[in-house]
Amino acid sequence: MKRSLENNIKAIYLMGFFQGFLVVVPVFVPLLQGHGLSMSEVLQTQALFALTIALCEVPSGYIADLWGRRNAILLGSGLNAIGFLSLLWADSFVDFLIYEAILGVGFSLISGADLALLYDTEVYLRKIGKRGPGASKALSRLISVEAAASGAAGIAASLLLLWSMDWVVTVQAFTGFAPFLLGLLVVEAPRPGDASRGDSHGANARHIVELLLFGKPVVFWTAFAIAVFGLLAVYVFWIYQKYWEVQGVPLAWFGYIWAAFALTVSLAARYAEALEKYLGYRKLLILIAALPLLGLVGMALGVGWWGVICGFAVQISRGLSMTVFYEALNSRVPGDFRATVNSLVSLGVRSIFIVTGPVLGVVLDSYGVTATLVGLAVLFAPLMGLVLIPLVMRIHREKAEDALQPEPAAAC
Repeated sequence: MKRSLENNIKAIYLMGFFQGFLVVVPVFVPLLQGHGLSMSEVLQTQALFALTIALCEVPSGYIADLWGRRNAILLGSGLNAIGFLSLLWADSFVDFLIYEAILGVGFSLISGADLALLYDTEVYLRKIGKRGPGASKALSRLISVEAAASGAAGIAASLLLLWSMDWVVTVQAFTGFAPFLLGLLVVEAPRPGDASRGDSHGANARHIVELLLFGKPVVFWTAFAIAVFGLLAVYVFWIYQKYWEVQGVPLAWFGYIWAAFALTVSLAARYAEALEKYLGYRKLLILIAALPLLGLVGMALGVGWWGVICGFAVQISRGLSMTVFYEALNSRVPGDFRATVNSLVSLGVRSIFIVTGPVLGVVLDSYGVTATLVGLAVLFAPLMGLVLIPLVMRIHREKAEDALQPEPAAAC
C-alpha cells in the first residue's frame, strides 16, 4: 500500500504536466479567429465552458469525495481526451461550443479531486512515518509542474507553427490521452471517515456550508481571495493573445511568450513558501495584490515589447497567490470533503465568468484592449483591498489564539 501511495505522487505530478501541456492554448484565440470567430464569440465559448463547470463543479467534487478521487479523475480525463480529439474536425462556432462543453464536464471532474488526492496521499504517508515533501510543498510543486508544462506547450506550439496550425491541433488531440493513461496508475488514499462516508455525506454537505460561511473566518476570506484573484487571472488570460496581436507581436512568438509567462508562474509557485518565510504573510499579501495592478497599468501604457514585459508582473502574482491561498484553504479543511470545498471555490470564479466573460469580449471589440486593461485595474483595486484587509486581520487573530492554546503535556 505504501509503495502504491508513493507512486501516487509521481503519477499525479505527471498527470499535472500533461494537463498543463496544452499546445493549443497559447494560440487558441488566433485559432478561433482563423475560423471566423470574433472576440465576443471567443469569450462566449469560454462562458459556456464556465457554465458547464458551474453546473458540474459541486456535484463532481461531491462524487469525488463519495465514490473516490481516482474514479472522478479517470472519468474526467477520458472526457477531456474525447474533447481534444474533437478539435480535429471543429470548424464552426457550434463545433467549438461542443468542444468547450465536453472539456467543461471533464475538467470539473478533475478539479479539486487531484489536489485532494495529492494532499491526502502526503498526509497519510507522513502519518505512517514516510518522509515526503509535505502537503504544502506537494501542492506548490503540482502548481509549479502544471505551469512548467504550460511553458513547454508554448514552445512546442511555436515550433509546430513552423509547419501549420493543423499540426498544433493534431498534437493536442493525441497528447490529450496521456492524463487518462496516467490516471490508471493512481490509487485512493485512506481518509478519515472512509468506513462511514456513504452514511454521512448528507451531514457533510451541511458541514461544508457551515465551515465556509460560519466556521473558521480564515477559510471564508481565503476562499473569497481565491475567487477574486482567480477571476482577474481568467480575464487577463483571455486578453493576452489579443493584446500581443495589437502590439504587433508576430504569431510565431506567441508560444515563446506563453512559455516565458508559464515559467514565471512555475517559479513563483515553487518559491512561494520560502518568500512567505522571508517577507512574512502581510508583506507577501501586499505584493500579491500590487503586482497584477502594476502589470495591468503597465500593459495599458506600454508600447510594443515593453507592454508585453509588464505582463510578467501578473504572472508572478498568479504563481504566488495560487500556492499561498490554496495551501491556506486545504490545510484548514477536513480531508473527508476537501475535494468538494476546492470545487466550490472554483465554482465561484466560473459562475461570475459565465455572465461577465461575454461582456469582456464585447468591451474588447468595442473599446479596445487599452481601455479594458485600465477598467480591470480600476475595478479590482478596491476588490483586493476588500478581501485582503479582513484576511490579514483574521490570520493575525488566528495566530494569536493559537499562541494562547496550552501545549499538550509530554507523554510519560
